[in-house]
Amino acid sequence: MGVFRLQSFVANAKQLIKLDNKHQKDVPKGYLAVYVGEIQRKRFVIPLSYLDQPLFQDLLRRSEEEFGFNHPMGGLTIPCCEEAFNYLTTQLHN
Repeated sequence: MGVFRLQSFVANAKQLIKLDNKHQKDVPKGYLAVYVGEIQRKRFVIPLSYLDQPLFQDLLRRSEEEFGFNHPMGGLTIPCCEEAFNYLTTQLHN
C-alpha cells in the first residue's frame, strides 16, 4: 500500500512539473524548479532524477503531508530548511 501511494504521489508530482514547466521557460528540460524553506522560500532548480531517490522521496512525503497538491508558490514546495536541502542535494549529487 505504501509503495502504491508513493508511486501515486510521484505521478502527481510529475503532472505538477509539466504544468509548472509551461510557465517557467528558464527551467531546462530534465530539471524542476522547487521552492524550499519553512517560512521564506528560495527557488532551486534540480534534476528530475532526484525524484527517484529515497532521500528526496522523504521530502516529497513531507510536502504531501503539509501541502497536499496545492503548492502556494506555483511549483513544488518543500517544507524544510535551506541548509538541510543543500546538504541533501549535495549527497544526491555525489
